[in-house]
Amino acid sequence: MPTCNLVMIGSSTGGLVILEELFPRIPVLNAAVVIIQHITPLIDQSFVTSLARVSRMPITLAQEGTNIQAGRVYLAPGGRHLTLVRNRVIHLNDSEKVNSVRPSIDVAMKSLSTPFGAKIAGVILTGMGADGAAGIIHIKQLGGTTIAQDQKTSIIYGMPKAAAETGCIDYIFSTDRIADKIKEMFG
Repeated sequence: MPTCNLVMIGSSTGGLVILEELFPRIPVLNAAVVIIQHITPLIDQSFVTSLARVSRMPITLAQEGTNIQAGRVYLAPGGRHLTLVRNRVIHLNDSEKVNSVRPSIDVAMKSLSTPFGAKIAGVILTGMGADGAAGIIHIKQLGGTTIAQDQKTSIIYGMPKAAAETGCIDYIFSTDRIADKIKEMFG
């Protein structure tokens, strides 16, 4: 089975608000979208329901062993790390927290491998701390495109700032420009 194009989005504090601004602007993509949101198990399904109201693509809570498909969105469940096996099969685990969180954006992004014949993009949105910065470095080393939200549209500029400070971010954009870039790359 060939690897599909992939957009991996990491967000934390304020993430639902920003994602609800982002997704109405994004058409059905020729890419799978995986969202790693710092979230608890008690609210992950309601998060999916809220985001599904504004998304043109179907959104589901990621499940163990699922083969990701282009044109679909997968949210890492609260309290579980998500990794991708061969960039296409979801694996969930309960290993130790990384950067004091589970799911961790770094864990998910660092699970990616060289995308033969496919494109990957890593996006870091609003949030506290530095989760995602190491993942962005990894995606850049794989030849992927990296995007961080700008300070003006971030609710909290911790994670995007930490990602930008790695020197591995290709684009620092407002929410609407992020949507435009994703659409340009995978629409």
